[in-house]
Amino acid sequence: MSISNPKQALYEQFALVAKAMGNAQRLELIEHLAQGSRSVEALAAKMKLPTANVSQHLQTMRRAGIVASERDGKFVNYRLSDESVLAAFAAVRIVAERQSAEVAQVVHAWFDRRDDMEPVSRDELARRMKKGLVTIIDVRPPDEFELGHLPGAINVPIAELKGRLSLFVAGRDIVAYCRGPWCVMSFEAVAALRSKGFNARRLEDGLPEWKAAGLPVEAGL
Repeated sequence: MSISNPKQALYEQFALVAKAMGNAQRLELIEHLAQGSRSVEALAAKMKLPTANVSQHLQTMRRAGIVASERDGKFVNYRLSDESVLAAFAAVRIVAERQSAEVAQVVHAWFDRRDDMEPVSRDELARRMKKGLVTIIDVRPPDEFELGHLPGAINVPIAELKGRLSLFVAGRDIVAYCRGPWCVMSFEAVAALRSKGFNARRLEDGLPEWKAAGLPVEAGL
């Protein structure tokens, strides 16, 4: 194959990948798939979208190499093609956080009102886990928790939190985590716990980033 302008040919392919990511629903699909492999039907249910719409998004992402698929009986399961997809998503997020006034406005108006404290870093949490100094709660749904979670974490879905406060010891630090750095559920969990007098903070990101950093993960309920 003769290529007269290899740089342009490469940049056109890079642009196709960027275009495939350039959709809010596809970015949300990346967040869900970062938790683990999922069928089209399961993803559609989580996102409250028609299955046909989700399938179309996934096909676009598959053609760009963002996701891969495999058949499991009558279902087709999708997963992120590799960890570079999560890194690309993070890069887009960081640029927006630093440069977008609209992002800053949303963070100030919603997220900071629930928790404006500095989150706990992965390294700090790992150190405190080794010393047994912290209670870790995973506020994702049970099916996501089962696919993978931090060692020793307790699964307390956000909808069940207020009814399970007896799990926590007054004065003991609690760290909540979710799907990623801007997962609404972890912000809501921290706000609810603090309103009841508990010492609660968020992890700086979520299970996918923890796993990508090479830190230990457990599976099962």
